[in-house]
Amino acid sequence: MADQQETFHDQATPLAQAAQHSVLARSGGLRRQGAPRPNATRVMVVANQKGGVGKTTSTVNVAAGLSQLGQKVLVIDLDPQGNASTALGVAHHRGVPSTYDMLVEGQPLVDVVTECADLPGLWVVPATIDLAGAEIELVSVVAREQRLARAINAHPLVGTAEEVGDDRFDYVLVDCPPSLGLLTLNALVAGQEMFIPIQAEYYALEGLGQLLETVEMVRQHLNPQLIVSTILLTMYDARTRLAAGVADEVRSHFGDQVLKTAVPRSVRVSEAPSYGQTVMTYDPASAGALSYLEAAREIASKGAPA
Repeated sequence: MADQQETFHDQATPLAQAAQHSVLARSGGLRRQGAPRPNATRVMVVANQKGGVGKTTSTVNVAAGLSQLGQKVLVIDLDPQGNASTALGVAHHRGVPSTYDMLVEGQPLVDVVTECADLPGLWVVPATIDLAGAEIELVSVVAREQRLARAINAHPLVGTAEEVGDDRFDYVLVDCPPSLGLLTLNALVAGQEMFIPIQAEYYALEGLGQLLETVEMVRQHLNPQLIVSTILLTMYDARTRLAAGVADEVRSHFGDQVLKTAVPRSVRVSEAPSYGQTVMTYDPASAGALSYLEAAREIASKGAPA
């Protein structure tokens, strides 16, 4: 009987863990557990020049997960499509203060920030269609690749606990367009960490090499502090050998940089933006929401690289 009781109370089995997570998610328990705040603002660039890998989806859902874990998060939408702004329910029509005004017009970052209504602790700098012409307009500007870095560093809530205090942003997540142009270059110069979502398919690995070459060039010439700190496997289908093979290859190359959590394919994750929400608020007990919450917790628990 004692052995049976031990078996029933064994929380280490995958089925028991899944059940426990589901109950906690529905009750809000996972979110109430919180996560440690970093000692200084972590600026993370979410980039992958290959489209369709879940880059924007990962940006908004990890940001939402971090805010639900008690972190103060700023999302900067640097993609002219404005998909991150849509998912976070923030207006991004022409005329709204946006990343274009910050990068091209030189407006302070503090003047273009909007708080996300559904997620306390989450702020957004939306992207409007005007941003599509920013790369051309910035060509003749002096130090054009440093515009975003200067804007972020000038924000009064970006910095260390000693400098800024408890009101500081814990995370700044920059959602880049699916290209390696001047907008992405601005992000790479501004960031301390690279956060790369990778779709669990073969083509995703081909594009990764080009991205890492670009990162190395930026490290050598513009931003020696930039490192690849976080890699997240997205659209993971555990039923296929291909997904498992890609995951094994990525983990063998990058080791601890790859999060233990992989985000599964999920209809709920795809549906959420059409309602102007992240999956974290649209269906918080879904597999996609739980995975992104765990990914956010991993990022927070690992802390900034030394």
